[in-house]
Amino acid sequence: MSLQKVIKIKKLLENWLPGHVATSAWLKEIGVSRQLAQRYQSSGWIEAIGMGAYKRPKESVEWYGAVASLQKQLSLDIHVGGPTAFSIRGGGHYVRLGKEPVFLFSALNEHLPKWFTDFNWGNPIQHVKTSTFPEGIGIGTYDHHNIELKVSAPERAILECLYISPKAFDLLECYQILEGQQTLRPELMQRVLVACRSVRVKRLFLYMAEKAKLPVMKYLDLEKIDLGTGDRSIVKQGVYDAKYRISIPKELVDYV
Repeated sequence: MSLQKVIKIKKLLENWLPGHVATSAWLKEIGVSRQLAQRYQSSGWIEAIGMGAYKRPKESVEWYGAVASLQKQLSLDIHVGGPTAFSIRGGGHYVRLGKEPVFLFSALNEHLPKWFTDFNWGNPIQHVKTSTFPEGIGIGTYDHHNIELKVSAPERAILECLYISPKAFDLLECYQILEGQQTLRPELMQRVLVACRSVRVKRLFLYMAEKAKLPVMKYLDLEKIDLGTGDRSIVKQGVYDAKYRISIPKELVDYV
């Protein structure tokens, strides 16, 4: 093997973060062409997991390592959100990844590469495209198994949970998560509520937060939060709450 090839392989392995997927775009940035990547694959230096994506030999990659590569290498504007944000943060009682869906949130125009959507990550991937939430507000970084991810803060994640409920996530489970959020930051909660474009989500949050007696409710300026006009039906044949003008499941109303 020539010295130049040895240098390239050494550079590849030094820059390849453990647990991450190496994409063709990233390999090209460090001087590894598609043809050279194919030769590395034939030689056993790297293993393909799909078209344009590779892993280290004998190393297993998990969904979060792939998502980190989507964020860092491909610069996709996508983040871990909703129930999954609470799962990986281990906040409160809600820690249960198992075979549960992994919820990824993005803007409407974002697309996931085929190698990612086709691979079996052990957890079903739910890609939620929406313009409901403010861009960038309430999203931070979180270290999950030594891999840095963009993840929703609890203040945003709880609204994302409500957004996908009740079709993709149970409303009562949303409430059980929410009642454990005793340290929501008023300033950030105010910002995400003001910027949120879903009247239904905002009304649900305020109803649940009031029911759970969350401390953050004392500090919110409700006059600056647009709650729209008219009624909203969350479920058919639900119980009507006159204050927030929503029809909600009886099991939620009766839950104590």
